[in-house]
Amino acid sequence: MKLEYATIKDDDLFILTDFNCFPSQKLLAKNGLYKIIWCREQEVDIVVDGYKLNIEKDQIIFCTPLNILEIPMDTKGLISFVFNREFFCIQTHDDQVSCNGFLFFGSAQPQLVKLLEVEKQRFSLILDAFKEDFGTVDRLQGEMLRSQLKRLLIHSTRMIKKDLPQKDITNIQMDTIRQYNLLVEKHFREKHQVKDYADLLFKAPKTLANLFHKYGNKTPLNVIQERILLEAKRLLLHSNKTTEEITSYLGYKDSGYFSKFFKKHEGLSPSIFRKNKRTPI
Repeated sequence: MKLEYATIKDDDLFILTDFNCFPSQKLLAKNGLYKIIWCREQEVDIVVDGYKLNIEKDQIIFCTPLNILEIPMDTKGLISFVFNREFFCIQTHDDQVSCNGFLFFGSAQPQLVKLLEVEKQRFSLILDAFKEDFGTVDRLQGEMLRSQLKRLLIHSTRMIKKDLPQKDITNIQMDTIRQYNLLVEKHFREKHQVKDYADLLFKAPKTLANLFHKYGNKTPLNVIQERILLEAKRLLLHSNKTTEEITSYLGYKDSGYFSKFFKKHEGLSPSIFRKNKRTPI
């Protein structure tokens, strides 16, 4: 299945697909696409950034254009909402859906959300509305599809907030965490210390540490390190850059220091990681 809305004038692209046809499989290699993948029928295994990831039934995963996905064509039970920033820019519409820094770019790994029964019914209604809007081709079709996408993103963001370990976290504190995540996404190559980001936010590093303790099980430093490691793994798996070039690209002066950092967190040196896990380019 592959239902597509596209415009030549604005370069909009929105697709509803299960990845079980060759045209939809090509989307996995296309740059600039956000992918919201809902596992509806049974747990499935997909590959994200070179690693196998098990998605449970009724889980939704939110992938940015940076994530490299592999989904076998015979995978059953998935439905995916695929769009580019021309169709819906999460930065421009952040005041409407507040998902930037939570659902997307909220951590180095794609965000996973579990649907409970009530939420599953709500998302099923949204899916039905998408299908209905794909069947109505007129000048308002794009706006109708965008409206449904906003509903999906707003409900998903609300679910994340419900699952926080401490319920007393305020909207202002949540926004600080979100801004921290976005700053890491923007500056991780040159800023490697929590203090760098604390200064940008006019906060003390201890304040950020306390906020992240409320938000989940990651520290502010974990967020920085995971983002650096994710980029390093992408470059090792999907580029021909040498370890020295990757070291420089990620803002490190000493390739030996970077190799020790990588091995400490991944259990393998960059060269062994590339040799063991890489597929030919």
